[in-house]
Parts: sequence; C-alpha cells; structure tokens
Amino acid sequence: MSIVITGNPGVGKHTITRKIADRLKLSILDINTTAKDSGLFEENDGTNDIDVKKLREIIEHKIYEKNIIVGHLAPYVLHKNQVKIMIVLRRNPYDLISVYRDRKYSEKKIKENAGSEILGIIAHDATNQFNEKVFQINVSKKTILETVEETLELILGNENNEDVDWLELVNSNNDLKKFF
Repeated sequence: MSIVITGNPGVGKHTITRKIADRLKLSILDINTTAKDSGLFEENDGTNDIDVKKLREIIEHKIYEKNIIVGHLAPYVLHKNQVKIMIVLRRNPYDLISVYRDRKYSEKKIKENAGSEILGIIAHDATNQFNEKVFQINVSKKTILETVEETLELILGNENNEDVDWLELVNSNNDLKKFF
C-alpha cells in the first residue's frame, strides 16, 4: 500500500513529495506525468481533460510497495486497497491566486482551481473514497520543513488531522463573487 500526497495545484504537492521520498527512500509515482506520458491529456476549453478510467488501469500496473504517489487526480484513479495513507495538502485560496497568476493560468482556470480549494473538492472526494485513511494539512503558514515533519508524523501514525474550511473565510470576507 502506498503513501499518497494530493491537493489542488499550487499547494506544494511535488515539493513535499520529493522531500518525503528522499527521507523515506521511496520512489515517486507522479500521476500527472504518467497521464502526460501516456497521451491521456485532452485540451478542452483551456483545461486538460483526462480519461480517468484508462489512467486508473495504467497506474494500477505502476504501483508497488516502496513508492509515494503524488497528484491531484489521486482520489479519482486509486482504489482504497492501494492506499496506506492519503494526505491532502490545503492552502489559503488568496495565496493560490498569486501562484496561479505566476504560472500564467487563465482567469477561468484560476477561478476553477481556487474555487475547488475553497469548496474542498479534493479533500471531500478523497474522504468519500478513502475515509479514515485521509488527513488534511493546512500548509498556508508553514515552511516546507514544517510541512514535511507534519506529513512524516501522519505517515508514522501520529494522527493530527486539520479541519480546513476556506469557505467560511471567503464568505466572512464577502469575497464569494471574487472566486465564483
């Protein structure tokens, strides 16, 4: 069973995964790279659509004991019996906007990804699929080292799940129209 790091684009999945993989001597299975290398990305109105069913089949043959899996598609392409623990990295949507602009995302893509983070779509879908195996970490005010240490604690079984609710923050700032 694998360790999985997921979350919306821009939350630090790959950075944290590389550090964890180095510390635990694990190889990395990057879901996005696998999808891209397999020709499964389809451009559709400025976003990339993926045949999740085909990707699931491909991923199934690449998973083995000593790896860590990374990608925002993890909740949609993995089965519960393949996952030891799934950690959803969460980040303040106000911070994500600047990350997305730096990445030259379109305004539509910025709203979609920030909106997904606000609503906690990946966290929700992960929890529905993997239940007690899912933990959230709010990385907003944490250094990379702090996030790595907290992730390692979760992997080692020291539960410290964070309940992240960006909708309350955005609503209290009266900014729903900014994101939706």
